[in-house]
Amino acid sequence: MIIDRKKLKGGISLIGFFSLAFGSMIGVGWVTGIGNWFSSAGPMGAIIAFGLAGIFMALIGLCYAEVTSMIPVAGGEVAYAYKAFGVSKSFIIGWFLAFGYLSVSAFEAISVGKVLGYLVPGLDIFPLYSVGGDQVFASHLLLALVFTGIITAVNYYGPKYAVRVQIWLTYLFLTAVLLFVGAGLIFGDWSNLSPMFAHTDFIDSSAGIISVFITAPFWFVGFDTIPQAAEEAGAGIAAKNLGRIIVVSILASAVFYVLLILSTSLASPWESTIQGTLPAAAAFDHLFSNAWLPDIILIAALLGLFTSWNGFFLAGSRVLFALGRGRLISKTFGKVDEKYSTPSVAILFTGGFTLLSSFLGRGAMVAFVDVGSLCIAMAFLGVSLSFLKLRKDYPNLERPYQVKHPKLVGYIAAAGSVFILGALLIPASPLSLVWPLEWGIFGGITLLAIIFWYSGKKERDSLPEEDRKYLILEKY
Repeated sequence: MIIDRKKLKGGISLIGFFSLAFGSMIGVGWVTGIGNWFSSAGPMGAIIAFGLAGIFMALIGLCYAEVTSMIPVAGGEVAYAYKAFGVSKSFIIGWFLAFGYLSVSAFEAISVGKVLGYLVPGLDIFPLYSVGGDQVFASHLLLALVFTGIITAVNYYGPKYAVRVQIWLTYLFLTAVLLFVGAGLIFGDWSNLSPMFAHTDFIDSSAGIISVFITAPFWFVGFDTIPQAAEEAGAGIAAKNLGRIIVVSILASAVFYVLLILSTSLASPWESTIQGTLPAAAAFDHLFSNAWLPDIILIAALLGLFTSWNGFFLAGSRVLFALGRGRLISKTFGKVDEKYSTPSVAILFTGGFTLLSSFLGRGAMVAFVDVGSLCIAMAFLGVSLSFLKLRKDYPNLERPYQVKHPKLVGYIAAAGSVFILGALLIPASPLSLVWPLEWGIFGGITLLAIIFWYSGKKERDSLPEEDRKYLILEKY
């Protein structure tokens, strides 16, 4: 083979992969999101919703586990869709997945000023302008610049450094979580769970549970960072174990969310908790009537913010790299730094997009959540369908991790993804994208996709398909 296939440097351990996935999933959104879960479904309704969401995401995770072990290359979904459906569908899935990750990265860049503002009062200084009714402060933009620069640098210098940071941040996060979740379970009052549901009748209670369940892609997304970095696995790591780590990380996150909901609702009557700006911190402040435990929660949130940010930054850059290496977009994105063996252009682009997005401020946080969930749900559907197609067309392909009852798993995963997409896209749905900001962001991403697709046509068409197969799939 004459064509040069740029490869990324390996070195990620199994603990590193688990930290990458779990750390990306737990994030920071639960600090404020738990108030919406309680108001929509009540504590027991929220627990049921996250239990069901964990099962659903585990089914999607099983699809990922099998195809990741089959084709362990960077930008996983790009490769799976290419082998199953060809160039155009591979581009669509890869593009929207990349910007789903970048939306989360933008969310974290905006969040860092908000969370630090609670920990260090007085950071909201030098107001510049407002977006969606929320003020954008120069101090927050400076924080976004500093931390985006740090995240970009850590990823540029190699996965070994990015994952080492991820492991330590995950350890610290779990230590903080054990403190306040354990305190709630031990010292909380079980009578605070009453009423267990936000609504008294069955229909409204079910609707509340469904409204929480639909947000599953945002709360659980992150396990799919493993396929993005699969090519960078350390020597001796079996492909089968990558599949196992995907499923384990999903189940661990489901346990985290359920215990978080339970301990917070035990700490304080949930109907009063939801009135606070930070419901989780307010609940434990009520339980102990002192400042240190709420501060522990904010520290945990900050650690979760960085684990999520680092994981999605790495994943987004790898998807863009895979698209560039396969000439689905400009080959510039497939460049690898000669010294550090990292996707240099893709990393710098990810950092630039993250920083520019932070200028939209807190008024755009919900918009990035909703648009990111939509983009990621599209990728989940693509992987579910790729999983089914590869099972049908390549039954004899080596599968180190094999799913039992593949048709049942694949069809349920695909149907669930379609259900979530419908809830976000159908205008009549109460969870549909909001005009103009959310539709504007999604429209901008779609317009960029069209521009990148047609501007790369000449370069894409000039590459023989056999060479593209090698660039995207290598020996797989």
